[in-house]
Amino acid sequence: MEIFSVIWNQYLYIPLFNFLIWLYLTYSFYNLGIAVILLTLALRLVLLPFTILAERGKIISRELTKKIKEIEKDFSSDPIKKRQAVRKFLKKKRIRPWAKAIVLVVQAVVLILLYRVFIGGINTESKLHLLYPSIPRPDFINTKFLWFDIAQRDLIAPAIVAGYIFTQIIIKQWRKKDELNKKEQIYGILFPAFSFAILAVLPAVKSIFILTSLIFSTIITTITTLIILTAKNTKNKSNN
Repeated sequence: MEIFSVIWNQYLYIPLFNFLIWLYLTYSFYNLGIAVILLTLALRLVLLPFTILAERGKIISRELTKKIKEIEKDFSSDPIKKRQAVRKFLKKKRIRPWAKAIVLVVQAVVLILLYRVFIGGINTESKLHLLYPSIPRPDFINTKFLWFDIAQRDLIAPAIVAGYIFTQIIIKQWRKKDELNKKEQIYGILFPAFSFAILAVLPAVKSIFILTSLIFSTIITTITTLIILTAKNTKNKSNN
């Protein structure tokens, strides 16, 4: 446990706190909300290779759903062989489900770290003494962003996040409306509601982080899809 504590504090929490304050002092116009957005974007850029792999896998998975269903049907009586066949098929198509897991885990860790940064207040001696000598110590850290204080709870910010999630789910469900089942319909309502309920009791900084990350993901998904589909169409035309 002591080793874990050292790793958590010395190699995760303190560096992230210093990076956040550095962003606040240099590129955020002394606005911590902007600093959190920049921190989120920096994190997503670092994770971009994994994000692209995950998005590529999602596109291929949609195309291969029919084939996987055939495999599951052929090996319905033998779960072990079914898993092996599916895994072999996915490997052949270079689908890497671990890429998405890495992105999600890293973001979850940063969310926890951000919670620790803001819990108990950020303008405290216990926090500011963690700054590296190379980081100037601010007299006061401004946590006001737009209409709210990101260090406090807010209902509008979580509502925006929930609305964005709901919109994305509706768009995805509309694309496959003919195959939509009852569970997916319920999910489309409950997940945004659950997200709102959780974020509403947490500091608004969580909502900023998640919303920024979601928007980034949407942009990357759109760009990746266009590139892959364009390349595929070009290849098909050249083959014809």
